[in-house]
Amino acid sequence: MTVTRELDQLRPVKMELDYVIYPEGSVLISMGNTRVLCNATVEENLPRWLMNSRQKQGWVTAEYAMLPRATEQRNQREIQYPKGRTQEIQRLIARSLRAAVDLSRLGERQIVVDCDVIQADGGTRTASITGGYVALALAIKRLEKRKVIGPGVLTQAVAAVSVGIVNGKAVLDLNYSMDQKADVDMNVVMTSDGRFVEVQGTAEGEPFSRGALNAMLLLAEHGIRQLFEIQAEVLAQAKI
Repeated sequence: MTVTRELDQLRPVKMELDYVIYPEGSVLISMGNTRVLCNATVEENLPRWLMNSRQKQGWVTAEYAMLPRATEQRNQREIQYPKGRTQEIQRLIARSLRAAVDLSRLGERQIVVDCDVIQADGGTRTASITGGYVALALAIKRLEKRKVIGPGVLTQAVAAVSVGIVNGKAVLDLNYSMDQKADVDMNVVMTSDGRFVEVQGTAEGEPFSRGALNAMLLLAEHGIRQLFEIQAEVLAQAKI
């Protein structure tokens, strides 16, 4: 049975905390049929380039991968050399998550957020950011509880969603079939104080107007505000 939804409606969102027992923060996020496992690991060291600098701060980075049968056809596993698309997504996730953290308060340590796509049906990078923030927040809150770090490291929430123009209309949270038909495909990342971290938009066919851009940004903000609420509800239930 096909379930329809409104153009401004998110797919069903679910987050399962501590899905893996070993990381300092872990969440399995589902957005429709897209599922991403996000694990945050605290490392008491820094990247070499930062160790040799005069900046006394921590670091947040991310890695992204898609399991071979996360898609309809098997993908080749990326073992040593991630593809350019994978590297670009990793950098996007990392940039987005750093927007949620005061690195100067983190201390000289690094948090690595691994985002592994278990099942892909559109929006894997945006789901990785939204779920990755929850895993990161769990790890930071647990460091605070152990008094490894002081308060104020986590400054705000970060979430992301896809939007697009499909059949001439702005649509929120595209799945794969919608994405394939979209005239415009866009990913939007925002902080909970209303600022944009990143806007990635591409016309797949005809160029789009300023009016279409504004409509997509408003729709994205509408969806991201809902994701902030879901993130807060989930974290409020966490066992810290």
